[in-house]
Amino acid sequence: MIKSVAIQGIKGSFHHIVSKQFFDDTVAIDECLSFDIAVNSLLSGKSDTVIMAIENSIAGSIIPNYALIDTHNLHIIGEHYLDVQHNLMALPNQSLSAIKEVYSHPMALLQCKEFFKAYPHIKLIEDKDTAEVAQRIKEQNLKGVAAIASGLAAELFELEILAESIQTIKHNETRFVIVKTQNSEISESDINKASIKFELDHKRGSLATVLNVMSDCKLNLTKIQSLPKINSPWKYAFFVDVTFDAYEDFKKAKSILQIMAQDLKILGEYKNAKL
Repeated sequence: MIKSVAIQGIKGSFHHIVSKQFFDDTVAIDECLSFDIAVNSLLSGKSDTVIMAIENSIAGSIIPNYALIDTHNLHIIGEHYLDVQHNLMALPNQSLSAIKEVYSHPMALLQCKEFFKAYPHIKLIEDKDTAEVAQRIKEQNLKGVAAIASGLAAELFELEILAESIQTIKHNETRFVIVKTQNSEISESDINKASIKFELDHKRGSLATVLNVMSDCKLNLTKIQSLPKINSPWKYAFFVDVTFDAYEDFKKAKSILQIMAQDLKILGEYKNAKL
């Protein structure tokens, strides 16, 4: 039973919202200002699981988090998709013209950069966490400073929203994965998605051969991400997500890939949150 979860950020962050939606308010939150600290919370036993953003519909894959999962042999036990709405917020009774600086997480700034082209007087500054900036503005009574954060953060830290949904693409969805140090105990009959990692010989057609195996075994490829091998220049590991109607199809493909691919690793077998 999961009693505690580590999140990147503080209460009011988007990771906190995912925790509230995926679990419930009875699960204790360990607030961590980096994904490395969150993973260490899991490895040390302080937390039972970690919530990690893994990709965004605007900004793409969050490559360092793939590496964290792989390096520490973590297991994905679930996933959650969140419609991320970025709001510009500050202390009450201020106008946009009074805002001189906006602090937020680099990903949030990237997703909202088009909005700020209309406000060249505002300086954009990268920070560790969306909600932590909102908290700092409240606690230090920072006037002329704004945060990009969730509506929950504005509510928790009593800030006024100056502009809603300022992200460039209004349908801005982030995929989060729920990660543990061991496989989940989900029944095979409920598993319809898997995340795997493998390496291949550096020769023509090797990746195409693997993808053909997946297709022949009735697997639907939903994601493929390459990651450079640090000690082997111009060689790559591949991170792949597949869905399937029958777990037996995945087992068949897995047995074939174990013969074909190098360093085959099952990063997670879980239920597809999109179904």
